[in-house]
Amino acid sequence: MASTSLERIAERKRKSSLINFIKRLVKDKPLGAVGAVITLLLLLVGIFANYLAPYGMNQSTSSLLAAPSVMHWFGTDNIGRDVLSRVIYGARISVIVGLAGSSLAVMTSVIIGMVSGYIGGAFDLVLQRIVDAWMCIPALIISIVLISIIGPGMWQVTLVVGLNLGVASSRIIRGATMSIKENLYLQAAKATGCSTPRILIHHVLPNIMAPIIILFSTVMPTVILVEASLSFLGFGIPPPAATWGGMLSGAGRTFMLQAPWIVVWPGLALSIVVYAVNMFGDALRDLLDPRLMGGSGRYGVKVKK
Repeated sequence: MASTSLERIAERKRKSSLINFIKRLVKDKPLGAVGAVITLLLLLVGIFANYLAPYGMNQSTSSLLAAPSVMHWFGTDNIGRDVLSRVIYGARISVIVGLAGSSLAVMTSVIIGMVSGYIGGAFDLVLQRIVDAWMCIPALIISIVLISIIGPGMWQVTLVVGLNLGVASSRIIRGATMSIKENLYLQAAKATGCSTPRILIHHVLPNIMAPIIILFSTVMPTVILVEASLSFLGFGIPPPAATWGGMLSGAGRTFMLQAPWIVVWPGLALSIVVYAVNMFGDALRDLLDPRLMGGSGRYGVKVKK
């Protein structure tokens, strides 16, 4: 009975914390709240693309380069495919690549940053010089070279972009690890004989979850943008897959003046999504980091001195 009541109290606290967080997000960060709504819509559109799209991804109609109308809200392309349907299916690809690439990037950052920051010494020095050398090369150039080696495709792009951004973002996790490295609970864990992997997993990782969550939300728009850039350049997900970057290239450039709606809608979708996820990520950073709240506590309560 006692354990059941404690679980209920913990559940109520979690619900209260979530409600307070949503209230603060709407009140203090309205742009972040709008970004959260758009991000949620992107996720839902990607999941239910088969039901939302009026036509198939590559289904051709009798109307070629048709202007936006009741039959085709966003018009059609040069071979009669419905642009709205392709934009919706492009959202699915952006969701898959964005979530998978961001997850891989965060896992790579956590492994490199946490181990480097905790061990320190010569190991940290050598590893960080490798990271410096990696960061000196533009991310797009590295991605193009690696994809040229392993070949184009959705999972190849996800793997390359995730690993690429993960190495560069490991500095954030390293800094968070070094900030808690000398805390007493870690010293106590060492004194009791805990192994390094156990300390990292059970003591370091839970205490740097806030930076990890923020890193995930800030990396995701970069992953989506890099994937669109690679598809635009012809190194990303090959046709006939409907990607926003691919729709801006090829026929989009050829018929851009004759049928501007071919490039306007995917470009607008890409811009809105990247901007919205960035705003949501910035809001999460400001709300989860007490140092950025102007002296307010975790839930906006001023600390009396």
